[in-house]
Amino acid sequence: MLQDRLVYLNGDFVEWDRATVHIMSHSLARGSAIFEVISLHKTEGGPVVFRLDEHIHRLFRSAQLLSMELPLSKEATHEAVLATVKRNRLEQGMIKVVCYYHEVAFDISPPKTPLRMCIVALDPAQDLSGIGLFSVKSWSACISPWKKLHPEMVPIEAKVAANYLNGMMARLDAKRRGFDMGILLDAEGFVAEGSVESVFWLSGGVLTSPALGTILQGITRKSVLEAAKRIGLKTAEERRPPGDLIKADEIFISCSPEKILPIHKIEDRALKEVPGPITAKLQALFEKICSGSDPRFTEWLFPVK
Repeated sequence: MLQDRLVYLNGDFVEWDRATVHIMSHSLARGSAIFEVISLHKTEGGPVVFRLDEHIHRLFRSAQLLSMELPLSKEATHEAVLATVKRNRLEQGMIKVVCYYHEVAFDISPPKTPLRMCIVALDPAQDLSGIGLFSVKSWSACISPWKKLHPEMVPIEAKVAANYLNGMMARLDAKRRGFDMGILLDAEGFVAEGSVESVFWLSGGVLTSPALGTILQGITRKSVLEAAKRIGLKTAEERRPPGDLIKADEIFISCSPEKILPIHKIEDRALKEVPGPITAKLQALFEKICSGSDPRFTEWLFPVK
């Protein structure tokens, strides 16, 4: 149960219900919190955190892009994440690191103080009844009428709470239309990404994902492309029109909690085989990677000793 979890909060561990912030804090009122969502996996040698170094690097990149000061070093953040998992005695699940301004603020400008840091670790199967995470086999998708934020408007590389209103609107529209998710196009009409998901499709044996520049630099996205190349798949990172996605042989999405999730329907087209053969191959590969049974990828796993 969530109430039994301990939360890392500014250097201390506190009970779940005590992990709070004032309702008029700048990060709540203005959306100035930055965050990372990281997966935790069970292996024969104990629990491991997936690509923790990459996630911490991106957290610090978000802070840099937004002229924020983090309260810990990269090394101390690394240790705080592992300590939070250990204190909650978890073997698998997810971790969320949130850095925020706790001060009451009415101005649009943020306080001139370092952010505070909160780290939550939980097991969706135990704490969220498995709902919405690790519990579905495939999704339906549509092309959203909402466009992805343009990189000249806000730093889209930053994983900051305010940017996710964009994805929220796409998800709400998709749900109203009877789909699980909406896929946003960029400002020029090319395929970008989902609300919190990277998009992939296979056509003619080539695994394609939208090019960086108008999308978040997803860590799972990066991992999928690296792993695909390692097993001999041809990959491409290109800006392509939605028609290429809609008529693809296979489509899947990736995100931190769900490494690879097939799409069984895109707009009014149902895909014939779900998961398709390449998607299934990549799913099986990531199961091995995350369980620690593929030695080619052990550097991606950070043990919770």
